[in-house]
Amino acid sequence: MSQTFRDPQSSGSLIVAWQAKARSILIVGGGAVAAGRVFNALEADANVTVVAPKLCPELEYRSQAQQITWRNRTFEDSDLDGSDMVLTAISDGHESRRIADTCKQRRIPVNAADINDLCDFWFMSTHRDHSVQIAVSTNSKAPRLANRIRRQIASSLPRGTGQAVEQIGRLRKRIREADPRPENSKRRMTWLTQLCDYWPIEQLAKLDSDNIDSLLDAYVQDHDPQSVRIHSASESSGMPSPVLPSRTLTPDTPNTGEPNHGRLILVGAGVGDPELLTVRAHRALKEADIVLADKLIPEAVLDIIDCEIYTARKFPGAASEAQDDLYRRGLEELAKGKCVVRLKQGDPFVYGRGGEEVLFFRSHGYESEMVPGLSSAINGPGLCGIPVTHRGVADQVLVISGANRNGDLPVVPQFMATRTLVILMAVKRLEQIVGLLAEHGFPADLPVAIVERAGCSDQRTVRGSLHTIVDVVARAGHNPPGLIVAGYSVNVLSDAAIQDRYLDPSTLGLHSSE
Repeated sequence: MSQTFRDPQSSGSLIVAWQAKARSILIVGGGAVAAGRVFNALEADANVTVVAPKLCPELEYRSQAQQITWRNRTFEDSDLDGSDMVLTAISDGHESRRIADTCKQRRIPVNAADINDLCDFWFMSTHRDHSVQIAVSTNSKAPRLANRIRRQIASSLPRGTGQAVEQIGRLRKRIREADPRPENSKRRMTWLTQLCDYWPIEQLAKLDSDNIDSLLDAYVQDHDPQSVRIHSASESSGMPSPVLPSRTLTPDTPNTGEPNHGRLILVGAGVGDPELLTVRAHRALKEADIVLADKLIPEAVLDIIDCEIYTARKFPGAASEAQDDLYRRGLEELAKGKCVVRLKQGDPFVYGRGGEEVLFFRSHGYESEMVPGLSSAINGPGLCGIPVTHRGVADQVLVISGANRNGDLPVVPQFMATRTLVILMAVKRLEQIVGLLAEHGFPADLPVAIVERAGCSDQRTVRGSLHTIVDVVARAGHNPPGLIVAGYSVNVLSDAAIQDRYLDPSTLGLHSSE
């Protein structure tokens, strides 16, 4: 044969989207992993039965809400009767293996959590936006990395992708109703293909009923979809970045005393997105001879810097040594007359030790110029659709740190319903923090959110209540840095906020994993 064809790559999985609507799925186990499996099955409109002598809080809720059928006992072989799929999520490996063997004998597809050789299929890391579902599998080699890959893919999607799919689905249905003839199927497909390829996804997402009527008319009249022009009142042209008149950042009164011709600028890098840097911060980074950067500065911000970037040497568990290293290098460069930018994450004066650095360099004859940045304490939640204050809900906000100098837990006041509590640097101590809040009268049903990597392309929000958030994060994992937000303002905008590209809808109930 003269033709050549590509060779198959072995060791992969057959990726399919299984239609589970009204199918019977049996889940053995009542813990956090089982809750994740239940959520996946419910999202597919399956009929879910859970067999377990005890349920975690989330499954108790689903049982009380009649979303699932609960058999309050251990597994019995008769539970397999009528099941189309079985998922085990129990700690008893021997029993999991016995259940899986029985399923295989009865030709029932089975997945046993954490026992790969028993699984007929894996659970993938998924992103859901309306009808759009994106799944990533590493074939059980690196589930944690699958989550990261999935977040990266989801963050790169145009805003409104899911809504665009919904609108095209509506238009497709209308066209089939107007022109149902089988011989015109190719024409329908070609016309819709041209529309999907030509129009920006953001524009498709904005289609309304009138727009769909206009597009249907264009199809009926055999007009090229590229010729159709839809003008929406909500459309707005892109605004150019503001350009401010150039002015020096140098203090009017130079330092006196020993000769030191260097220039020191303390700059806040903000929440992670370089587009959210202030114009003044951007100019300072471009004028710098050297930038002394914190370890947590995102790559996207570092990428706009043209000069040398110096990051403190790594001293595990010894932050003061790293700080001393930055002080030493800063003094060396200032003594050479260099323009030194000290780049700190967020705002330097909000748990950033900015005041300490000002005092240190002042004691050596250098006065710092201040360029504030957006603090994640306020703007991180805001980027995720969480207003820290909201009229009638929250009239005050308290910001505290979970990483005190001696490793002590923060001092927390008694619960106040109209206060939003933001806790920085505390997600690793989440279980202790939750216990502390409960001791101070914070109710179990209080909304809680974990905001991760605020402002970065892979930003994510994990939501729950004070009672459930530890279990939710245990399933979802954590991608630092992050902060905790507790208060009734957390869910004020949740229905609208979920549409934002920074949010991952799957984390509102379950963060799926392989």
